[in-house]
Amino acid sequence: MDISVVIPLLNEADSLRELYERIDGALAPLGREWEVIFINDGSTDSSMDVLRTLHEQNENVTVLVFGRNLGKSAALSVGFKEAAGDVVFTMDADLQDDPAELPRMLEVIESGYDLVSGWKRERKDPLSKRLPSKLYNAVTSRLSGVGIHDMNCGLKAYRGQVVKTIRVYGELHRYTPVLAQWAGFTVTEVPVKHHARQYGSSKFGAERFLRGFFDLLTVLFLRRYVTRPLHLFGMLGALLFSGGFLAGLYLTVLKFMGQAIGRRPLLTLAILLMVVGVQFISLGLLGEMVANLKGSDISYPVRERLGRKDGGLGDNS
Repeated sequence: MDISVVIPLLNEADSLRELYERIDGALAPLGREWEVIFINDGSTDSSMDVLRTLHEQNENVTVLVFGRNLGKSAALSVGFKEAAGDVVFTMDADLQDDPAELPRMLEVIESGYDLVSGWKRERKDPLSKRLPSKLYNAVTSRLSGVGIHDMNCGLKAYRGQVVKTIRVYGELHRYTPVLAQWAGFTVTEVPVKHHARQYGSSKFGAERFLRGFFDLLTVLFLRRYVTRPLHLFGMLGALLFSGGFLAGLYLTVLKFMGQAIGRRPLLTLAILLMVVGVQFISLGLLGEMVANLKGSDISYPVRERLGRKDGGLGDNS
């Protein structure tokens, strides 16, 4: 398989047929073998009826179905495992991403890059979404060291090795360029066309920015301390314990000088700092033990499958 297109979706029945036709119009002229993998993330509209029809009419359509909404990261995770293409594209199902950009992004991948991220430079969204997104991308780019203007663009192209290497769970789908670059892959971005939503409404509210902040902390922790958690928790614990010990030493000197220290708030603070410091150090040691245990890959249950079962890294059903 030359190309896989992975598309998570939630209640996008009105756009699915047109989306497939546009993908076909973009990829068919290339003369490559390609497939589309739809991941139905717990849709409650008629999306599944449309997907069944697309699968019946097109041999290159695979459909994976979640029994309930598990989120975009879960959908991408199973889609990446299913994908058999040497190049894997991801895009949203709402027709805001333009499939006509796929051949151009493929050229950039074949020029030597491992991941190409779309950049919605002229974004067709309300100002209430554009401004927070600009701030989010600026902060993420600065803290992660990955110079991407539009980290959360759904339209991306990956070499197959990339999607088999990085682990996407929780809501880390926003940070696949960061995870890929930190894993040693080359990352770039290209400006892409962006369209206004034609059908339905956005499935993401303002809370996504708060979740995105916590996800950024997760990514930064994974980058710096996932294999050495004691360096983080041990350092914090040592600072707290040292502060408590110095305060306790000061009070001990006062005690030997004949002053009463039993009612001093500083005594309570000193004890608290030392206890919490020991707890942080203990937490770091436990983290070191966990980091050295062989963990199993996170898997997500696929309730139903339409299409082949022998793709990617194995069966998730």
